[in-house]
Amino acid sequence: MGYQSFRVGRTRLRRLAVGGVAVAMLVTLVAAPAHAKPKIVILATGGTIAGAQASTTEAGYKSGTFSVDDLIRAVPHLGDLADISGEQVATHGTDTMEETAYFLSLVVKSDKPVVLVGSMRPATATSADGPANLYNAVALAANPEAKGRGPLVVLNDEIHYARETTKTNTTSLDTFQSPNRGRAGVMSTGKAYFFSANTVRHTTKSEFSVAGKTAADLPRVEVVYSYANLGRDEIDCLVSRGVRGIVLAGVGDGNTTDDAIAALADAAKRGVAVVRSSRVGSGLVVRNVEVDDDKLGFIAAMELNPQKARILLMLGLMRTNDPSKLQTFFMTY
Repeated sequence: MGYQSFRVGRTRLRRLAVGGVAVAMLVTLVAAPAHAKPKIVILATGGTIAGAQASTTEAGYKSGTFSVDDLIRAVPHLGDLADISGEQVATHGTDTMEETAYFLSLVVKSDKPVVLVGSMRPATATSADGPANLYNAVALAANPEAKGRGPLVVLNDEIHYARETTKTNTTSLDTFQSPNRGRAGVMSTGKAYFFSANTVRHTTKSEFSVAGKTAADLPRVEVVYSYANLGRDEIDCLVSRGVRGIVLAGVGDGNTTDDAIAALADAAKRGVAVVRSSRVGSGLVVRNVEVDDDKLGFIAAMELNPQKARILLMLGLMRTNDPSKLQTFFMTY
């Protein structure tokens, strides 16, 4: 895993890159003079939205085929919404968009709108969804009501808060859902209709920062996926390799086998931060339910799925190794 920097206006952000494909595109508002059109910077990262098929009858495609300028030109009347500029920054798609969005919600120190957008169909597909999604993303970034809500994810005419959303289907247009607290709102003919406020701490109120940090400064945190008869070998191996944290993608309410629990307890005794999350996709993993977290020194992920729990634990470990303080982060963010 690595991080690279990029600029949004005068603000330098840190971009998360999680080994493979990640976010398709970032759209963010840059300050503009009064009465002028909003200034929107589109940071293109390739992905499906810029992909091309060898044939429209084939499912496969090459991501990142088209440039940011190609994508902007493909959307009619986009320039009517804002003064737009674009920059190509990386290769990244919707597969880990939720992780990048959540990471940005924790480290961006600005209340300007940051919108993450992608598509589920490549640009050459029949009825490609990318142009409509990009139009909505720019319209949302230009909307004053988006200010102060933290990074937003918009696809398929739906708006989601970064902390809440997750990809739930391999190919469906409505793959992004917010299973615990529901979607933030919807887009209709380029207009945003918000249903709720973002009530968790984020961006300007977050205590986390990666300013001046490199990938080498980030604690190594791994995810262990639970299944029937999971042994302890994988956990012991990770501890021997010096991981700072382990997130359990547990069954049900963040549980796992007796052997795995014993290995995680041993890891916690050796100073490895252990977080219990769940593989089921929604719901709470609360302290001391099914597993005695107080006795074993574990941390409960609450609403965070394993992949987002990993992001928060990495940032948390940059500040403290104390399990009780780390638990407070999971109760707050």
